[in-house]
Amino acid sequence: MINSMTGYGEAQGEINDITFTAAIKTVNNRYLKTGIRLPEAVAFLEEDIDKLLRKNLSRGTVNCVLGLKNVRSNELFDINETALQAITERLGKIARSADTKCQIDIASLLTLPGMVVPTSPDKDKAEQIRKAVLEIIQRATDQVKEMRAAEGAALAADLNSHCKVIKQELKQIQSRSAVVAQEYHDKLKKRVDELLVDAKLQLDEEILAREVAVYADRSDISEEIARLDSHLQQFAAICQGTPSCNKSQDRGLPANIAAGRRLDFISQEMLREANTIASKASDAEIIRRVIDIKCRIDRIKEQVQNIE
Repeated sequence: MINSMTGYGEAQGEINDITFTAAIKTVNNRYLKTGIRLPEAVAFLEEDIDKLLRKNLSRGTVNCVLGLKNVRSNELFDINETALQAITERLGKIARSADTKCQIDIASLLTLPGMVVPTSPDKDKAEQIRKAVLEIIQRATDQVKEMRAAEGAALAADLNSHCKVIKQELKQIQSRSAVVAQEYHDKLKKRVDELLVDAKLQLDEEILAREVAVYADRSDISEEIARLDSHLQQFAAICQGTPSCNKSQDRGLPANIAAGRRLDFISQEMLREANTIASKASDAEIIRRVIDIKCRIDRIKEQVQNIE
């Protein structure tokens, strides 16, 4: 089945008495774009989190935010005591040489670059944090995927309803096209007979048949109807996740990889065939039904923009 590109998920877990909270939100995008915000203490995990998100999601803008709760200050940063002591001693020396009193504000000194630095966990602790955080991110991602799948099912139902109406209209067009040539023959014969009645001339049936044959060939829409019907079948197969319509599955990729892009392309082809039918057909009823079909295709094209 197809998935939506809109979703939200959150999860949290505790590591060494520190609570990590993850929130992931996804919205529409033609490609996959990730945005990750992490506390400085775990900034080294950005690449691993990005890989995890790209492994689970194929399209959309993905915003991932990782936060910390109930964390002790010494777990987040260290003070560069050596640099701080060197600055205070130098300021004191300057004050003594100038024979003036100098009050040193430690808080102001801590705002200087390099005074406060994030803690760097050792190798074992870093690996422990990495595994725990990625597990939290995975749980939040699973929630996103569940939400996207639920919305995808709703999208598929809506798309299938539009395709069903198009199929019905297409059958009526096909039935109507079978009698259009005969109606043209009758109308043309009647008009010519009316024009020739005063001249007491007879219409050459061979010429009339040749004219009707030219008209029938010029207005033949059987190929366009067949192609549009084929596009509808392929569209439905992709919505249902039929393996035979998904070559990417043969390469070991997810069954719904780039489904939205394929559906977008097919919907464009559907519109092109509908336009050709309208331009070739000179029957009012067929044109009216084509207009209804084009309205449905426009709705399909709008919905397809939400599909992963």
